Amino acid sequence: MQSGILLVDKPQGLTSHDVVARTRKAAGTRKVGHAGTLDPMATGLLVVGINSSTRLLTYLVGLDKEYFATIRLGQRTDSDDADGVVLEAISAGSITDAQIEAGVAKLRGPISQVPSTVSAIKVDGKRAYALAREGEQVVLKPRPVTIGALEVLSRDGDDVRVRVECSSGTYIRALARDLGADLGVGAHLTALRRTRIGPFSIDGAHEIEGLDVVAALIGPAEAASRLFDRVELSDQQALELTQGKRFDVAAADGSPVAAVTASGRLVGLVTIASGRVRTLVNFPTDEVTA
Repeated sequence: MQSGILLVDKPQGLTSHDVVARTRKAAGTRKVGHAGTLDPMATGLLVVGINSSTRLLTYLVGLDKEYFATIRLGQRTDSDDADGVVLEAISAGSITDAQIEAGVAKLRGPISQVPSTVSAIKVDGKRAYALAREGEQVVLKPRPVTIGALEVLSRDGDDVRVRVECSSGTYIRALARDLGADLGVGAHLTALRRTRIGPFSIDGAHEIEGLDVVAALIGPAEAASRLFDRVELSDQQALELTQGKRFDVAAADGSPVAAVTASGRLVGLVTIASGRVRTLVNFPTDEVTA
């Protein structure tokens, strides 16, 4: 089976693991993984790696993301989203658009955010959501995140639709919860759609039903070149790289670079310091690539 990255448009009701399981069946390989979990209620972009391209997924986890979300004012739930139990209901009819804008403004930029109690964060070795389901009191520490954009798109009664650009580790449910708390009426998330992870957009995503893996696959070289700067190696340099040898190459110093041959094969991810190439991750030469 070929190696590469798939952009999947996850439907509501499926877990991210469900998507991985279906991809394994469609691709005929068990070496499948994903970057950036989406809750079952959420839809949108899930990046899936197949075979050696699963090695690229690590570099996707910390990338900025974009979401479109609907926040319902006036109801606070135990999960901060529509899947939870309503804990409190307060009329939000008196909340003005100006008040919403003011509340949203407080959540922009670098902020300290307490994750939802039903998050996958581990507490004493157990997932927070598992502890919450067992009825235990879950106290999570605030974390620094950055909200690059939080834009109110529309309002329909108590429902406020927003667009969010945020750093990795941001919980959109927590943004809904904190907006409701600031307005004094509570709030929770009723819809969430992820539309971008770093350079990968929902525009290039495919539905999981009837997925043609081969046709949808983004080859390793192209995927890595979207994530990193790219340096082209000669066949001799590519061989030396796989043999662990160091050699000089004309390229700027800096972050990881995708090392690609003239024929378009991803040899590995490397760093370049003072013209010297050092390998971070090798990619197999005997695996068919797209």
